[in-house]
Amino acid sequence: QLQLVESGGGLVQPGGSLRLSCLASGFTLRYYTIGWFRQAPGKEREGVSCIISSGSSTTYADSVKGRFTISRDNVKNTVYLQMNSLKPEDTAVYYCAAGSVFSLCMLSSKYDYWGQGTQVTVSS
Repeated sequence: QLQLVESGGGLVQPGGSLRLSCLASGFTLRYYTIGWFRQAPGKEREGVSCIISSGSSTTYADSVKGRFTISRDNVKNTVYLQMNSLKPEDTAVYYCAAGSVFSLCMLSSKYDYWGQGTQVTVSS
């Protein structure tokens, strides 16, 4: 059974850091493009970052550039999202997704497999 499981969310103060993990089971993550998305209450799901299956091309939303870093560990079959300098507006449920995506990787409709999400709350 193909499954994605996110972890690493929690409550953090503004300016703090979190690292989210997306662990795949039932398939090999390195053959897929992985996207991180988030959805805040009352807002649409938005793309945060994505990494193409080759592993060398990454994309970031303007709102997180310079603060977030996406990476993958093929040995652990895991993709990470390192989030630094967190702001209250980063508060959302964060989802990872996998798909055979080669362009426009920030579009959620491109992805076939989704995790259940992990809550990130940035508040003092």
